[in-house]
Amino acid sequence: MDTDATAGDALARLRLLQLTSPALPVGAFTYSQGLEWAVETGWINDSDTLADWLQGLIDDALAPFELPILARLYDACAGGEAGTVAHWARICLAGREGRELRAEERNRARALCSLLRDLGVVAADTWRDSLADCQAAPFALAAVHWGIARRDCLLGYAWGWLENQVAAAIKLVPLGQTDGQRVQLRLAACLPATVERALALGDDDIGASAPALAIASARHETQYTRLFRS
Repeated sequence: MDTDATAGDALARLRLLQLTSPALPVGAFTYSQGLEWAVETGWINDSDTLADWLQGLIDDALAPFELPILARLYDACAGGEAGTVAHWARICLAGREGRELRAEERNRARALCSLLRDLGVVAADTWRDSLADCQAAPFALAAVHWGIARRDCLLGYAWGWLENQVAAAIKLVPLGQTDGQRVQLRLAACLPATVERALALGDDDIGASAPALAIASARHETQYTRLFRS
């Protein structure tokens, strides 16, 4: 057995856990991505309606849009193609329907770039402009830099999104911790197939269709009482 390769794979998995951890200081916990308004208006009021909302976003936004873009960002980072990174980051930003969602992409990208620079990922500074438009871009860069496999990168990104959404719902609905874990367990089971679907898409097939998310995000901009920034 190649013990060096085994140790390298284990370290890459640990790096992925660090990259997707809620403790990562990039402010992910401050965003609900429209979930706060969806709860306020009654679209989400228990674990079943939460699971239905999140499943819809997995099917209509994560799988056909965010994850295939992340795969292309990963490939561009691996190939040292800063211009291609910028291209796909702009496409990701353009697909964000709403001021708050676009601000979130840029704010989280900036925060992650700053953190990666401090952690010794030099390209996070030299490629700063190329990485600036979406959080997936510096996420892909970190994955490449730390030797995280492409498929694992996508799976970790999807898991991090799901975990943040469930954590927000626990505060907002509110849900009990156990109910939140049940939703997370249920939806996590579909993420491997979601990643495979994303990886199978061609460039011309990339695109999201999540009008309820766009409405919730836009309405959140003027919501009277808010805990979250989006």
